[in-house]
Amino acid sequence: MKRFHLPLAATLCALAATVHAQPQPPSPVERCVAIESSAERLACYDAAAGRGARSAREADAAAELARQQRDAAAEAEAAALPPRERAQRTVSDLFRRDTGEAALANAGKGSLLDSRWELAKDSKLGTFNFRAYKPVYLLPAFWSSDQNTLPRSSNPALPPVAEDLDDIEAKFQLSFKTKALENLFGDNGDLWMAYTQSSRWQVYNVENSRPFRETNYEPEVLLAFRNNYSLLGWKGRMAAIGINHQSNGRADPLSRSWNRIMFNVGLDREDWAVTFRPWIRISDGDDDDNPHIEDYMGRGDVTLVHTRGGHVYSLMARHSLRGGDRSRGALEFDWGFPISNQLRGHLQVFDGYGESMIDYDHRATYVGFGISVLDWF
Repeated sequence: MKRFHLPLAATLCALAATVHAQPQPPSPVERCVAIESSAERLACYDAAAGRGARSAREADAAAELARQQRDAAAEAEAAALPPRERAQRTVSDLFRRDTGEAALANAGKGSLLDSRWELAKDSKLGTFNFRAYKPVYLLPAFWSSDQNTLPRSSNPALPPVAEDLDDIEAKFQLSFKTKALENLFGDNGDLWMAYTQSSRWQVYNVENSRPFRETNYEPEVLLAFRNNYSLLGWKGRMAAIGINHQSNGRADPLSRSWNRIMFNVGLDREDWAVTFRPWIRISDGDDDDNPHIEDYMGRGDVTLVHTRGGHVYSLMARHSLRGGDRSRGALEFDWGFPISNQLRGHLQVFDGYGESMIDYDHRATYVGFGISVLDWF
């Protein structure tokens, strides 16, 4: 009987040793340790610890309490003054002895927009840390309902150019930002530099040597300020102004470019964020490669983002803000979802004008599927 059980026991021990020897997936904290960027590592730690909407609510409550105490102290101090001095006292003087300055400057700490723009005083991590900006993804399958095989400009001096294109291609996007200057106005006002590049690659078009159909380059500079106000249950977090350049880097007759003064207003609430971006185009005068592009690519957009259980949903809408024949726009829906600890899936659906610069006056529907490295949040 003993000789029968000894081999069995040895086998069980070997199996147990094999199980213990199998590499275990890294814990959330261990994954954070491997991140090189200080800003991204801190955001990872906050997510692993479950910090987010709770800390933002606490920061907002502390800021509101500090504001009430400041106003009460200012009113009491003003009431104690003689009538003539009270009338001459300026608002800045009334608030000079503000004991809740730190709490007010940390309003919204831990919110969605604060996690991306370092808005609160204690969220600031210094300059030249590379941060996520727009989603970073690779879509090996990107289908178009109507490829623009004869791209043309509204400029009559630029003739159309015929292209032989497949309906399915690949698309990828890279995007990042970094802070160049911090706290330009006291403990507020940060200057950010951002860059986004997106490419459409006819990788399955063997007959034409798999060309890159279109690549768009978008550098921009933004001066962002922290806000703290309430609007219909939302918290106003950010206001920014900047200069944006977007082009496809090609020569005539396929050159497409424009420059804009961008305005940015951001609000959030728990796991929702919304950003409004109206803009003013800077005219190129007589050298305009694509006149009236704003009647197709719009005069502003709004992006709504929702995070839930590791999923990130975003909906972008833009419009020309004109009626009649000039009423044009676009909708884009993106969905980032977890596949494994290290991999995320990405679905993109676009309908309207201007999916790319070369197609600014061409309307079509696009559907892409692939993987994403970084989402909005």
